Amino acid sequence: MFSKTRVTEPGPRSQPTNTYETESSRTMDTGYDLPAQTRRTGPSVLSSDLTVKGDIHTQGDVQIEGTVEGDIRAHQLTVGESATIRGEIVAEEIIVNGRVVGRVRGLKVRLSATARVEGDIVHKTIAIESGAHFEGSVQRQEDPLGAGQTPKLAAPVYRDEAADENV
Repeated sequence: MFSKTRVTEPGPRSQPTNTYETESSRTMDTGYDLPAQTRRTGPSVLSSDLTVKGDIHTQGDVQIEGTVEGDIRAHQLTVGESATIRGEIVAEEIIVNGRVVGRVRGLKVRLSATARVEGDIVHKTIAIESGAHFEGSVQRQEDPLGAGQTPKLAAPVYRDEAADENV
């Protein structure tokens, strides 16, 4: 029934085979390969001691705890209580717990009780908790992320009239 090869017997010995299979070595048979952009991981976090000057664009999720001076475009954006954003934010889902100075565009927008928003909000659905501070206008659109959005107005140009007289 069972046979045991003695270690002292001459002849070829079979090498043991590894039958271990890791989770990452298995493939899911879905019929198609998912692009890397559709695989969701945890959000990218910008810590409270970080200041970013410039635009941020990602197809993933972002959590801001620091300061951003620029526009942000993401799948989901969470503005932490200690965060300050100066610029336009665009995402499918936006949760504001901190301060935003600029336009907000999202399918789902939520202002928590600690939110401070100075700017217009364009949304499909919105929730504003009691205690949130908001200065601006609210406009509902079926597609607030669409390409047909009106462009941001340019900052007004101030001229120094005294300098013009010296020319």
